[in-house]
Amino acid sequence: MGHLDHAAFGWLTPVLSYVMACTGAALGLRCTVRALGATGHSRRNWLITAASALGTGIWTMHFVAMLGFAVGGTDIRYDVPLTVLSLLVAMVVVCAGVFAVGYGRDRTRALLIGGLTTGVGVASMHYLGMAAVRLHGDVSYDPTRVALSVLIAVVAATAALWAALNIKSPIAVTVASLVMGAAVSSMHYTGMFAVRVHVTPSGAVLPGATAMQFIFPLAVGLGSYLFLTSAFVALSPTTGEREASASAQQPLESGAVRGPARTV
Repeated sequence: MGHLDHAAFGWLTPVLSYVMACTGAALGLRCTVRALGATGHSRRNWLITAASALGTGIWTMHFVAMLGFAVGGTDIRYDVPLTVLSLLVAMVVVCAGVFAVGYGRDRTRALLIGGLTTGVGVASMHYLGMAAVRLHGDVSYDPTRVALSVLIAVVAATAALWAALNIKSPIAVTVASLVMGAAVSSMHYTGMFAVRVHVTPSGAVLPGATAMQFIFPLAVGLGSYLFLTSAFVALSPTTGEREASASAQQPLESGAVRGPARTV
């Protein structure tokens, strides 16, 4: 049995991964709030942005945490196609859940379906990412902890979608994002504590890329996307601000049409 280290760099990777999860959750919630106040193409675009933010945040959280994953007695490599597939799965399932809530007529039903779909999808992303791990040995899982991690993912996804429907104020969104970040991190580490590795020493070269060759640059790129998109959303006027601006301009425009009063 190989010794597993889930924080090879100390608290750096757990803390940084939590920040990524919180950032993705905050951005996703804000975009969903904007979407629910919009119509037509604007709603669709905000929902797509929300889904990409949540999916990116969850995936980045997972693989930033994986940078700190080490197994005694063996190197670790990552299968590139499977790793990219895990990212696509995260995007697609989160998008499905967000759109179910954004366009669902029955909010309760949409919330339950969206939460279940998204939660199972997030768990699938996690275990696809683990399937991409290449090492000298065999990987197995504790079924009870795997089931618990899936349950946490479903509950966390349902809570996130509920928050998107019911939480409007920036302060409440911030608190919800911190809770969601903790839930996503808990799901990840519960799944990781389910891992068992039986190491088979070997001098053969492992296939795939190292974490620093592939995972780190991709995580940095996606993290930059999250922060840049956060800045864009923060600077974009809300529906209420646009309506207030339009209302303020109407008296000015009507006055300009009437022109100055003529004196006799």
